[in-house]
Amino acid sequence: MARRMILTLGVMLVLITALGFVKFKQVQSAIAAGAAWTPPTEAVTSVVAQQEQWPGTMNIIGTVEAVHGVTVSADLAGIVDRINFDSGQSVREGAVLVELDTRQERAQLASLEAQRDLARVNYGRMQQLVNEGVISRVEYDQATAQQKSTEANVAEIRATIARKTVRAPFSGILGIRKANLGQYLASGGAIVPLQSLNPIYVDFGVPQQIAGQIRVGRTLRVTTEDLAGQVFTGRVTAIDSVVDEATRNIQVQATLSNPEGKLRAGMFVQVEAVTGATRSVITLPASAISYAPYGDSVFVITDLKDPKGHTYRGVRQQFVKVDGSRGDQVAVVSGVKPGDEVVSSGVFKLRNGAAVTVNNKVQPGNNPAPKPEDS
Repeated sequence: MARRMILTLGVMLVLITALGFVKFKQVQSAIAAGAAWTPPTEAVTSVVAQQEQWPGTMNIIGTVEAVHGVTVSADLAGIVDRINFDSGQSVREGAVLVELDTRQERAQLASLEAQRDLARVNYGRMQQLVNEGVISRVEYDQATAQQKSTEANVAEIRATIARKTVRAPFSGILGIRKANLGQYLASGGAIVPLQSLNPIYVDFGVPQQIAGQIRVGRTLRVTTEDLAGQVFTGRVTAIDSVVDEATRNIQVQATLSNPEGKLRAGMFVQVEAVTGATRSVITLPASAISYAPYGDSVFVITDLKDPKGHTYRGVRQQFVKVDGSRGDQVAVVSGVKPGDEVVSSGVFKLRNGAAVTVNNKVQPGNNPAPKPEDS
């Protein structure tokens, strides 16, 4: 019995030893395979950093304002008798827009003109009689005053009639009509907006620290996402004399040519203002920049060494300072040197020291003035 138990234990011990040896070999093989494994390379595109001369500019958000812009309203109260325009119509200065009912005023005018004519006749008679000494000077003066009073009354009622004919105060584009035929308009009642769109203003604010770099007469470029590919050129025409206490900005006004009326009052636009002489920058595609709260960076492709001392093509993360953009390009003022090979697309999947494979068959946009179809 004892011999059988010893034999059984010996067999089990041999089996356990064999299984442990097999497992040890498997673990040893896995460790060796892990040590020999290298991560797969990431496919990226690259661009060689180049130095260019960019004009000193500043990008700001501006607001389009009409040179002349009003809501045409009624000067006096009355009933709309005639409307002589359509919504959205272009009108010239002085064009009649609305005529209010003036029948009562015209009847009063007829009465006052009759009184004026009688006063003129009496004045003529009094003048002859006073020269002949028939009447006193007092009676003559009374006739003179009466004649002048009737003339003034006629002029007043004519002015009232003229004020009930609403005219365009300047040339421009009408908006949507706010008054209807037969409607009673109170004094000051809105009739239609009127905007003069050519030329047109663009207002924008600049920080007080750089306000001295903005000069009257300097050129600027204006673009808007609503009119992709179109660039409007203008000049700075006025700089405000006070600094906004809330924002510490100074308001600047530029004047632009707008012959087709594509820019409308109230639109937001991007303003590129010239602030000084040209500057030397490194230009890179916008897709090459990795933006992060702790700082912007790029990945520079270079030769690196793994823990075993083997050389491979990898990336080194480099923090940069970006100052401005133009088209598809951004201006890098520090962190990259001319001639550095920088990853231009695929930065989102990279980490410092990652191995990469460069494939430049398809490149991201890198045009300072892209066309709309390329954007």
